[in-house]
Amino acid sequence: MVDWYFYPLMITAGFAAGFINTLAGSGSILTLPLLMFIGLPANVANATNRVAILFQNAVSTTSFQRSRVLDVRGAIILGIPAVIGSVIGALIAVSLNELIMRRAIGVIMVLMAVMIIFKSDQWINGRITEIPHKPDWKLILIMFAIGIYGGFIQLGVGVFILVSLVLGVGYDVIRANAVKTAIIFLYTIAALLVFQGSGKINWPMGLVVAIGSMAGAWVAARFAIHWGTKWVYRILLLVVIYSALDFLGITGVIVNLISG
Repeated sequence: MVDWYFYPLMITAGFAAGFINTLAGSGSILTLPLLMFIGLPANVANATNRVAILFQNAVSTTSFQRSRVLDVRGAIILGIPAVIGSVIGALIAVSLNELIMRRAIGVIMVLMAVMIIFKSDQWINGRITEIPHKPDWKLILIMFAIGIYGGFIQLGVGVFILVSLVLGVGYDVIRANAVKTAIIFLYTIAALLVFQGSGKINWPMGLVVAIGSMAGAWVAARFAIHWGTKWVYRILLLVVIYSALDFLGITGVIVNLISG
């Protein structure tokens, strides 16, 4: 039984995660540890976290679509390989070493931060508004691989998708975010079905986090549309740098040094 004061905490964490995930990614860095802190096993927390992911991306995708910045065709084309990959990732979610994975992701995040900094014009201005009729097969394979990772753990997957969509396709960061949320929404449905079949989802806890996540996603989508690409770019860069430090274990070292 969860104490009552954890519920507003979960809603608040969900709001922050929904906001961060919609503009960048890695918002699960807030909700996953919290779900484990309240007593859920790691594999159950990983599965339960997808409930909030599903609802927040449904809200943000709808918001982007209403504002006419979502390339629906591109989201479907790139979402299909991600969906297939997510089923595989969810099926193997308990068989990989999470610590090794976190360190590898940390290194990748550092490289992504460098690409974001040195290709800032492309992130802000973009080259296209719709995906080409014949998308690069390498991009399809990348989305399949990202789907496997997203089905496995989700944490940080938004950043991977954004880099692929901006540097690989040519969207600006806002259109890339719109397509990203649609792709994640699609593959999360598939991953949830796998986790539900294995009985790993705690629906009450997942729905509580989802309440905050939906609100955060709605606010973030409005923020992106009204404040423009430069602000979204800045937030993305901060999130990527922090995520890199956290995945590499550096934030924990800093906290320990500060606390004495």
